[in-house]
This record gives sequence, C-alpha cells and structure tokens, in this order.
Amino acid sequence: MSAKEDNKEMNEQETAATETEETAEAENEVTLSEEELKALCREHVCPACDVMGEAKEERLRALAETENIKKRLARETAELKKFAADSILSDLLPVLDNLDLALDHAQNLDACKDFVIGVDMTRKMFLETLAKHGLKAVGKVGDEFDPNFHEAMGMAQVADIPDKSIAQIMQRGYVLKERVIRPAKVMVNKLS
Repeated sequence: MSAKEDNKEMNEQETAATETEETAEAENEVTLSEEELKALCREHVCPACDVMGEAKEERLRALAETENIKKRLARETAELKKFAADSILSDLLPVLDNLDLALDHAQNLDACKDFVIGVDMTRKMFLETLAKHGLKAVGKVGDEFDPNFHEAMGMAQVADIPDKSIAQIMQRGYVLKERVIRPAKVMVNKLS
C-alpha cells in the first residue's frame, strides 16, 4: 500500500469516528421545554442562597426607583402646569401698573371722569381674569411688613398706622398660587 492510500484510509476512519461521536452526542442530548428548564434552574438555586437574595433585593430596588421616578415626574408635571402662566403673567404686570397709574393721575380731574370709569372697569376685568389664573395682589396700607411678600424701599412716619406696618405702597406686589411673582415695594412705618 502506498502512503496516499494509507492517508486516505486514516482520514476515512477519523471521519467515521467523528460522525459516530456526534451521533452518540445527539442521541444523548436532551431537549427541554421552557417550563422544564425553569424548574431545573429553581431546583439548582437554593431559595436561601445569597445570589437569589441579592437578585431579589436588586429587583426590589429597581422597582422602588421606578416608582420614585414616576412620582417625581408626576410632581414636576403638576408643578409645571401650576406655574406655566408665570412668565406670561409677569409680563402683564406692567400693563396693570400703567392702568393703576392712569387711575391715580386722573382720579381728581372732572374732565376725565368718564375716562377714569372706563379705565377702572378695564382694570377690574383684567384683575378678575388674572385672579382666575391664581394671581393675587399683596400688600395693603396698614398690613404688617413681611419680607417674604414685601420689599422695603424706605421708612415713613404715619401716626395712624402701627409700627412696622406698611405706610405706603410704591408698587403693588403679586403672588401666583402661593409663589411670589413680584414683591410689593413699600414704605415701612417707623414711629420711634
């Protein structure tokens, strides 16, 4: 026999042996359904095992974090909706200030009586509309000075008003749903 024939015969024997091994492995291979595989995994993992406990803790932490994120997003969305009109209302405050100025300057002029009535009606409608959106004026003469809502511009001495109260309003302040949009600029009464 030649070397080529020997090599050929050896290759055929190796191929046959490999095929026999693969056939034996295929016969020994077990196919499991999904449920059987899960049951097998449960049998091999002890419920008291650290790995199982850590996995449960990690899952609970992830669920808690998800709940926290949901709550935070709901709170931020509610806050955003609540104060969405903040910038628009802030931009409208100078219009309201100008209406107040027009009323103050024309109040005692008889020639402007009808004009004053019209401007006053417009101002009241404007304030009612703003109040529907949660805007309220803060600071009245005689109210106690509160640095959370008032900005002191100076001191005044008025005998009829209690000490540390608002003696004069320089510019009205406004609050939108408990948040100060603009503090009232006031003169604070100081008797002594």
